[in-house]
Amino acid sequence: MASIVAGFMRQQLLDRRSKLQRAEERADANGHLHSLLAEVDDALNRIEDGSFGICESCHDTIECERLIADPLVRFCLDHMSRQELDALQSDLELAAQVQRGLLPLQNLDRYGWQICYHYEPAGIVSGDYCDVIDAGDGSGLYFMVGDVSGKGVAASMLTAHLHAMFRSLVPIKLPLGCMLQRASRVFSESTLPSHYATLVCGHAFPDGRVELANAGHPPPLVMTGGSVAPLEASDLPVGMFATAEFAVKELALNPGDGIVIYSDGVSEATDLLGVEYGIERIRKLVSGHGVVTASTLLADCRNDIARFGDGARLADDATLFVVGRAG
Repeated sequence: MASIVAGFMRQQLLDRRSKLQRAEERADANGHLHSLLAEVDDALNRIEDGSFGICESCHDTIECERLIADPLVRFCLDHMSRQELDALQSDLELAAQVQRGLLPLQNLDRYGWQICYHYEPAGIVSGDYCDVIDAGDGSGLYFMVGDVSGKGVAASMLTAHLHAMFRSLVPIKLPLGCMLQRASRVFSESTLPSHYATLVCGHAFPDGRVELANAGHPPPLVMTGGSVAPLEASDLPVGMFATAEFAVKELALNPGDGIVIYSDGVSEATDLLGVEYGIERIRKLVSGHGVVTASTLLADCRNDIARFGDGARLADDATLFVVGRAG
């Protein structure tokens, strides 16, 4: 795996070197471009001698997500200068602002569907992904809830990648399974081998039908006729393999029925003693509600998680997403 990642980073650096050389040829004695070219050459030399990704101060491993974002970094977080730390903080805040701007409306009521969600990063930025897309032709709403592998800025960049990808694919009007196949291939071919995303993807039609696919994500809870059943993950995560296929299940929801989707930051949240919240507690909570609005169910779930945690800090990004059939 290390050699694959090194090969990927080497190709990225070579591409940057080529662009820098072309820019330098067009510029007149640009010292900044010459300095950047020297940094790229130095990074390429470190890949060749095996020291790439090793902090030059403590000789420990540099954080992988930082290397992906900037392959020229030479020091781990513990040994960055004050100026570098301030620049990193500024980048994180900008990334968080961009990520918040990509989130859908928190409460949506359209085509007989009510959709609401709670999105809470564990840090400044999040590796959780959620979106709601109007098909634009009266055929209903697409919704996606996912969790990208990894953390930090690199994971947040990949959630933006998913956002752009599905926003481009939905207007093509592909069947849901085909759309996921396309997304998985593009994601696999444009990211590192270690990067993938668990994902629940659905298409809610105006007549109450829902097409739903679960690509390796924690099982969403489907509420129909007063009963609650999990939709287990039957497929691999998106982006793990370029040739993956995805099964689609069709449901018929009546007024008062709904779907609760959550990331593992919810089910694996712990209290102050380290006890895990767990999937079964979510299921019991949802089962005890009967017919309620999506916003009420979301609020009750959030309150129960807060009571359980009793002030414990989130260890992972948490997303709760409720799709309800309006009465």
